[in-house]
Parts: sequence; structure tokens; C-alpha cells
Amino acid sequence: MASETVLERRRRVLGEHSLLFYDTPLHMVRGEDVWLYDADGKKYLDVYNNVPQVGHCHPRVVAALSQQAATLNVHTRYLNERVLDYAERLTSKFAPELSRAMFVCTGTEANELAIRIARRTTGKRGIIVTDCNYHGHSTILAELTTGIPQAEPFPDYGRTISIPDMLRSPLSEEELLRQHLAQVQEAIASLDAAGFGVAALLVDTLFSTEGLPVVPQGYLEAVVKLVREAGGLVIADEVQPGFARMGDAFWGHQHYAFTPDIVTMGKPIGNGHPMAALVTRPDIADPFCAQSMYFNTFGGNPVSAAVGLAVLDVIDDEGLLQNAHDLGSYIRKGLEYLQDRHELAAHVRGRGLFFGIELLRDGVAAAAETKTLINTMVNLGVLVSRIGPEGNVLKMRPPLTFRREHADTLIAALDRAFAEL
Repeated sequence: MASETVLERRRRVLGEHSLLFYDTPLHMVRGEDVWLYDADGKKYLDVYNNVPQVGHCHPRVVAALSQQAATLNVHTRYLNERVLDYAERLTSKFAPELSRAMFVCTGTEANELAIRIARRTTGKRGIIVTDCNYHGHSTILAELTTGIPQAEPFPDYGRTISIPDMLRSPLSEEELLRQHLAQVQEAIASLDAAGFGVAALLVDTLFSTEGLPVVPQGYLEAVVKLVREAGGLVIADEVQPGFARMGDAFWGHQHYAFTPDIVTMGKPIGNGHPMAALVTRPDIADPFCAQSMYFNTFGGNPVSAAVGLAVLDVIDDEGLLQNAHDLGSYIRKGLEYLQDRHELAAHVRGRGLFFGIELLRDGVAAAAETKTLINTMVNLGVLVSRIGPEGNVLKMRPPLTFRREHADTLIAALDRAFAEL
């Protein structure tokens, strides 16, 4: 556990309100694959952090970073084949039309750049987001954020839509779809009436912060159609669902019958190394770059490119997409077993290696119990978190190197934690 001295130092230099996980903060000193180790030597099964997509300190990623850092790291306005190798490899994972890559350092930068491009392309300013979203910490993204507290007021150029959830709604699938598409139409009409128009829909295609809702068939495709008819672009934020996490597709948006205009990526792309990217069509990227002197000093540097290549190599060579599919199915069965055993475990959610359980007591969100359960899991040596508008959905997204024995440890710990509740 975090020693008092370290905690006091943090508060002094980072502030009293700098965010920490769990009631008793953890003082981590080492990571290896799916495990984190604290200063007292206790190890924790990491079922939360999506930054180490292929496991903490993966040897191939560490070696790639070290070797390139010892060879060359330079401004991205020089020619470098390693950077081009990575750009070609990354774009090969997308639909053919998404063939232009732009590199940045964080997911926030990627989403901010995407909004700039959308506004320049469409000549409009309005942005549609969900009513429980998180896409970054720049001024624009903080203003548009609705899923976590922000000091910035929601902007006049923004509109929110709620995401339909068939697991919580008494409406039929058809009625639910009709009701929520009407919301989208109202948002578009309101932006047009205000003179902003629709520049873009910015959406996480798994609806991660929103609590992994189960949406009606065809919902997102219909939203995309309405936005495009209004002249807007579609930005798919793949920071959480991307890079093989879904198991049956490399990207979250590939579960739907549309191709986004812009795709943004962050955290998992570098397995802990600070890098991010945006991929779009040439007809969108090229006019923007011709009009804007866009460059990024550190985004896509040779070290970042080496790291990104290593992450893709590990995902492909170790069969992690298939592992996410197979193990995701195995874990879902375990979670459904817990659902049958424990009254609080109401709904199993998610896909692949991003999964959750919604906690309800007498049909009402059990947020306090969810928080208690998370801290009980820490005591049992397993790290999880929570999401959703009411904070009552357990959030579990382990490294893709998670295996069956790790899943068994998780299910056993959850069983015990639910029993203690």
C-alpha cells in the first residue's frame, strides 16, 4: 500500500485533488504481463488498465523502444523509414479508404485534431456527443465531456444524445430505436437553427464510459446516416475498443455496417509509451494539411514508430485477437454464473476482453455497493473499476495477454466479493 510519506509528497507537489484509485491508494513499483506489484511486494491481477494492451513491460516492446532510442530519435519532419513502416502497417488494419495517418502523442490530441479537421472540411462547428462521454482534456474536449465532472460548462456548439440500452428499458427494440433516433434528429435541427450546423459526431463505438449499453440493431448505422445527411463527419474514438480488444474485430467500429470518416486512437497504441494517431481518408486529410501548416514534433517519431510496430507484431504473432474472442466467451460464462448466484449482479455486459456487470438492488442502480465491491477486490488482489452514468457497472478490460487461469482467479475473487456484500 502507499506509504504515508509518498502520499504526502504527492499531495504537496501534485495537489490534494490529484486523482488516485481506490479508498486506500496503491503504491505500485513494478509491472509484468497481467500483474502489478506494490511497494510491499504484494501482487495484483490487473483487470482494469487498457494502457498495457499487450501486457505490462512486454519484452518485445521494451526491446524495440530501447534499440530505437539507442539508434535515433528525431523530429518527425525528417525522412525516416521506420515511421513509414509503421504508418503503412497501421493503415493496413483499416478499410482501404482510410489510408492517411497523422501521429500525435495523446488521445486528447487525436480527438482535438479530428474536430479541427471536421470543422475545416464541413465549414460547420456543431459537435454531437453522447450524454455520458469522455474523449480528452483539451478545452474543447473538456467542454464536450459529460461522463466525468468538468469545470467547463457544456458549449453552445455542442449537443448530447442518450444511448439506448435494451437491458434497462421497458420499451420494445423498435420503440427504443424510434425514440432515440428522434433525439438525434432534434439535436441536428437545433444545431442548424442555432447557425452552427453539424461538423461531426464524436463517439466511442463500444460506448465504454456510458456503461457498455446493449443498443438496438441498426441504431448506430441510423445515427451515422442522419449525421451524414446533415453534412457532418463521423469520428470513431477507438481508444478503448480498438487494437483487437473486441475479439471478433480489430476495431470497435467494424461491428457496424459503416466506415467512419475519421478514426482516433490513444493509450493502447504504444502499450504505455505516449503516442496516439488519427486515420482518415486522403480527400479529408489532404485539403486540411494544404490549408493548415500541421506538424507534430514528437508524434510519430522513430522511437514511437518502433514501439507501435512492436505492439502490432505482438498482437498478430501471439494471436491476441483470437485470444480476446475465445477468452471473452469463457469469461462471459463465468460472469453469467455469478449473475445466477448473486442478486446484485443484474446484467452482464461487454464484448471480447472488455466486460462488465451491472449492479442493481431492487431494480435501482447500486452505486455504493459497486464502489464497495471494487475496494473489496483490491483487498483480494484484483484491480477493477466502474463506469456508467450512475457508476454501477463494473469495468473490466485486462491486457490482451490475459489467460484462462487469470480469468478463473478473477471469477473466484468476484464470487467472494459479491458474497461479502
